[in-house]
Amino acid sequence: MGDDPASRVYVNNKKKACEFVGFKSEEFALPADTTQDELLKLVDELNNRKDINGILCQLPLPKGLDENAVIEAISPIKDVDAFHKQNVGRIMIGDYDFLPCTPAGIMEMLHDYKINVDGKNCVVIGRSNIVGKPMAMLLLHENATVTICHSHTKNLKEIASGADVLVAAVGKAKFVTEDMVKENAVVIDVGMNRDEKGKLCGDVDFENVKDKCSFITPVPGGVGPMTIATLMKNTLKAAKLQNGID
Repeated sequence: MGDDPASRVYVNNKKKACEFVGFKSEEFALPADTTQDELLKLVDELNNRKDINGILCQLPLPKGLDENAVIEAISPIKDVDAFHKQNVGRIMIGDYDFLPCTPAGIMEMLHDYKINVDGKNCVVIGRSNIVGKPMAMLLLHENATVTICHSHTKNLKEIASGADVLVAAVGKAKFVTEDMVKENAVVIDVGMNRDEKGKLCGDVDFENVKDKCSFITPVPGGVGPMTIATLMKNTLKAAKLQNGID
């Protein structure tokens, strides 16, 4: 909804990914003055369409609209972002069909690079429902010792510098500096910001941190592609579940 430039980039990337893997995708680009009732009516129509297996609402929505109400209106079996309360609750107990795309993509990356978090000290900076909280839960499911830091954390630098695995999801350009990173730590940068020159950058001061790490994700090109790949994976699973395919 509306004309948020970042949302346009994200939507275009998702459409390209669908085309690449052979999924049909439909975009409903609604004007910013669309009412809550009109949006909920569209969601209901998509819930009832058998040819639509996954539904996502590109956030943020324009001011005055209730994001939670829209997310809750999406059928849990078509909620390929895994934001619905029912899916969030299932993640908590470890019995889920879908995982939020960014945290799940990060875990897939850790597995692929043979980075075992079992018994490791993992710190997540950020407590959003989209990344921070589910990220902590997925790490916990794999036996990591997890600390969540946020804007009210008193000794954030001290906690971050003790992390074996540091996940930065705070939404502030170059927030994580070299003195916040442990030698040979694994650093995952979820941020997507613009620096003082208008250049795309993450939450981590990449140039000054990279030589201290054993692994670090770049921005762009790190977590972002994994997020979209996981969205495709969730959509395929949704289609299988809805059609009784193993």
